[in-house]
Amino acid sequence: MTIDLSGDVYRAVKVEAARSDRSIRDVVNEALEAWLAAAEEDEDRASAEAALAEYRRDGGEAAESFFNSLAAETKATYGSEEA
Repeated sequence: MTIDLSGDVYRAVKVEAARSDRSIRDVVNEALEAWLAAAEEDEDRASAEAALAEYRRDGGEAAESFFNSLAAETKATYGSEEA
C-alpha cells in the first residue's frame, strides 16, 4: 500500500523511527492502531452515554432495586426456600 504523507509528517515519522530504532512501517502501523483504538473507544463512550440518557429519560431503575423487586416477586410466586 502506498500512503502519501506531507514532507513534514514523513520527516517526523522517519526521525521517530530512527530515534526508537524501529522501521517507518512499525511507527505508522502503531499510530494507525492507536488511532483505531481511540475511535472505537469514542464510539463505545458515545453509545454508553446514549444508553444512559435513554435510561434517565425513561425513568430507569437502579440494578439493586430491580433485583430486589425481582427477588420479592419470585418469593411471592414460588414461596421461600426455608420450607
